Amino acid sequence: MKSIILANEHETILFGQQLAKQSLNYLLNHDSAIVIYLIGDLGAGKTTFSRGFLQQLGHIGNVKSPTYTLVEPYEFDGFSVYHFDLYRLSDPEELEFMGIREYFAAKSICLIEWPNQAQGILPNADIEIHLDYLALERSVCLEAKTDTGQAIINQLNDELVKKQ
Repeated sequence: MKSIILANEHETILFGQQLAKQSLNYLLNHDSAIVIYLIGDLGAGKTTFSRGFLQQLGHIGNVKSPTYTLVEPYEFDGFSVYHFDLYRLSDPEELEFMGIREYFAAKSICLIEWPNQAQGILPNADIEIHLDYLALERSVCLEAKTDTGQAIINQLNDELVKKQ
């Protein structure tokens, strides 16, 4: 897992936009869901990353953490993004009652904050993103957990190399 330093909120948003672009490229050529776990302490940048991700895909407006609703759906032309925040989840079984499995359908991307709150219920991640404090900056590490995740990260790395 290679660590990337994000100096501020703007860089966190840009990183979300870059990963969204590569995730969408993958999604348009495959008929499966993409599952991304966002792991980090409160205030580490999970929702900021999600804002950049959703803005890149065409969402206009606020992106807030769905702490009380557990999931916020975003519909786009031909695909959906579901932003989960499971911080306040008291019992993972609650997700079964809300039809959690339907969110992981083909042509969807699921961004999941606090996935550890629903162990045993959620599908495995394609990509885990670990966000940590590093003084005034943030450290982000991407980890591919499936072939899908590795393909997206490879595309992202190729894109970043082109920009250097």
